[in-house]
Amino acid sequence: MTAATMQVSQKDFQKAQEQLKLLKKDPGNETKLKLYALFKQATEGPCNAPKPGMLDFVKKAKWDAWNSLGNLSQDDARQKYAELVSSLVSAESASQKKEASPEEGRHDGYETLIVTTKNNITKIMFNRPDRKNAINHQMYREIIKALEEAGKNDSTIAVITGNGDYYSSGNDLNNFTNVQPGEMEKMAKDGAVLLKEFVGHFIDFPKPLIAVVNGPAVGICVTVLGLCDLVYASDRATFHCPFSQLGQCPEGCSSYLFPKIMGLAKASEMLLFNKKLTAAEACAQGLVTEVFPDSTFQKEVWARLEAYASLPKNSLAVSKQLLRSVEKEKLHAVNSRECEVLTERWLSDECINAIVSFFQRKPKL
Repeated sequence: MTAATMQVSQKDFQKAQEQLKLLKKDPGNETKLKLYALFKQATEGPCNAPKPGMLDFVKKAKWDAWNSLGNLSQDDARQKYAELVSSLVSAESASQKKEASPEEGRHDGYETLIVTTKNNITKIMFNRPDRKNAINHQMYREIIKALEEAGKNDSTIAVITGNGDYYSSGNDLNNFTNVQPGEMEKMAKDGAVLLKEFVGHFIDFPKPLIAVVNGPAVGICVTVLGLCDLVYASDRATFHCPFSQLGQCPEGCSSYLFPKIMGLAKASEMLLFNKKLTAAEACAQGLVTEVFPDSTFQKEVWARLEAYASLPKNSLAVSKQLLRSVEKEKLHAVNSRECEVLTERWLSDECINAIVSFFQRKPKL
């Protein structure tokens, strides 16, 4: 490489560092690890630091990322760093332009969701695609708010779906991190109150509520499917409730509804032994209404939903209440009991150790 080319590379590298500081959105842990590794490689060369201990999750993740670059030259690392930052800047700029011309019928006041009402349909879309639509505390509260609004507005039906490749990866386990030992009991009790309110809004929702499962679904976003009136799934969707794996227990009224829907043996396989269902298996067991090829999923499902939304609104609402009202009291009782048991689980050593083990397998920044 000539001195002139090297100088240009160094200049681009410095410019990229300044651009990175101006980014408004968190690019996600995976990208941050790449940026960290490329920066270290560009400024210090191949990894020369001692390997951190297994329990130091953050330092180990950073060390692994840097070490994985091997003998990549400093010039190439500078170039790759600049290219990665440039792609992040371009993506954020495109996103800001899109936000500047909001989607028709879009509701204000949401950061983790995109909520729109159009053609008599209120669509509630999980919008944390960089986190596989994992539900953090803010998202729980926003879904509650969106369901309240959708229940009262002029729409005929409400639809829940996900933005990106995932429907939702379930509870964001970062909800359990950075909690001081003295705050554990408060965290567990507050979490149970929020979960109980969240599930309660599904139980009480007054209109037809339809889940459009566009990709993998995990945990709480699977269990509340039993409280939806229809569940349409792409053939690439999967359904997984790894409660035992994480030292926890069923929620979303699944301890009651799943045995009713699919039979005790199949429900036990899923809720006790972490069996992941394909879309076809979930449909065969009654959890999913119908499965569509991924290539035509959106087109077919939304055409059908628009036809449903043209039906008489009050008739649909009254009919839903007749179907659901008999068991509403029972479902609230089940929800309360599940949340009580979950509070105990969250405070148990077994659950805490399982979550620590999860983070050892999947280190986060």
